[in-house]
Amino acid sequence: MLIEVRLLCAAPILVAFAWRRSGGAALVRAWRPGLVLAVLNAAVPFTLIAWGERWVDSGTAAVANSSVPIFVALLAVFFVPAERSTGWRLVGVLLGLGGVGILAGVHPQGGWHGTIGIAAIVVASVSYAAANLYAGRRMGFGGPVLAAVSMTGAFVLLLPLALATLPTHAPGWKAIGSAAALGLLGTALAQILSYRMIRIYGSSRSVLVAYMLPAFALFYGAVFLGEGLSDQKLAGLLLICGGVALGTGAVRVASRRVRRAPAR
Repeated sequence: MLIEVRLLCAAPILVAFAWRRSGGAALVRAWRPGLVLAVLNAAVPFTLIAWGERWVDSGTAAVANSSVPIFVALLAVFFVPAERSTGWRLVGVLLGLGGVGILAGVHPQGGWHGTIGIAAIVVASVSYAAANLYAGRRMGFGGPVLAAVSMTGAFVLLLPLALATLPTHAPGWKAIGSAAALGLLGTALAQILSYRMIRIYGSSRSVLVAYMLPAFALFYGAVFLGEGLSDQKLAGLLLICGGVALGTGAVRVASRRVRRAPAR
């Protein structure tokens, strides 16, 4: 039900935005790729992450979900050769993976429930990776159109499950406000920005922002939950940030600018 409220807040905004930019006919034409993305980029990962976070905390979930770039790199080898990570991009992926590995040992997991919860979130990461690669090959439909159709499709697909798991009492305003914020910011706005990044930078480069999930999760934990920042956490964050910089090409761009500065 939480996911349905999230999608209910996001889908109308995305449809209105896409309609204004591309028209209603574009939304109808994109129903097939939209349905695929509804499953891979919303219904499956949203459900698995929400279920997994019943057993693990948000910091652990963010660490597990930051494995998306690794699965993009692995799937690209077999399905999208043009998106393969090579050279410094591959070094960035491996460096970020090392940072995630360091952070993974920070949060102790309890029993089989914790293990299964992490496994569910990792499977969600595989689904996200497949969705990113698939979306990169379907950008001719337009990012806003794919976002609108996929989120609307996910709402329809998950409606029976939501009705079957209705809460026994009405949630409070904090829960409703959190779900609305998740829909407006974490879904509607995030989808628009995500598809724009895929169109500009490609799947394997844009997905590297997933490595920043643990950084923000640990930052929010320290600020809002009073969790401490250990040397181990900081070391992991440094590796992750370095991996993003190498993987996105930011380091190479900066070095070229420095070399060209005297000539100007």
